[in-house]
Amino acid sequence: MDESATSSRWVRGAVAIAVVALSTALYLGWRWQATHVSLAQVVQQAIPYEVAMGNHRPTMIEFYADWCESCQAMAQDNYALEQKYGDRFNFVMLNVDNNKWLPELTKYRVDGIPRFIFLDAQQQVVGDAVGIVPQTVLEANILALLHGEALPYNGVKGSNTSSVSAPQPADATEPRSHSQLP
Repeated sequence: MDESATSSRWVRGAVAIAVVALSTALYLGWRWQATHVSLAQVVQQAIPYEVAMGNHRPTMIEFYADWCESCQAMAQDNYALEQKYGDRFNFVMLNVDNNKWLPELTKYRVDGIPRFIFLDAQQQVVGDAVGIVPQTVLEANILALLHGEALPYNGVKGSNTSSVSAPQPADATEPRSHSQLP
């Protein structure tokens, strides 16, 4: 066999391997894209706060931020819970970076995210959790609320909590700036 035929086989083999690798990568990427749920999708599916406060269903409010990696990490689990219980349970998403939710940030004493507030059907606070909380814990609390029972997991401190400071109105000034003239 001459050198040119050997070289040609080598090139064809390398091209075949590259095609298989690229095809596999594209397929896996497509599958990941099809099964991956983003935080934006969870937010889009959520019930508006005002609706939840008036429909007499138990509620879980999640305080989140787009930049919060822990919030993003929980998106898939939260989406699955919304799909499973959303017909009889409110899932509310409130962005801590939106000044509109400042009264709720204060009311529910949000100092870390993701922060989950559990409300009964009369919209009374019955529990909370903060950080990355296992789906099984959230689901157990949801089921308890749906059955009018006490939460099995209350005051849960999950892993990877991002601290939050309340957003300031656009015209807010720093306390140290009060002595400075404009």
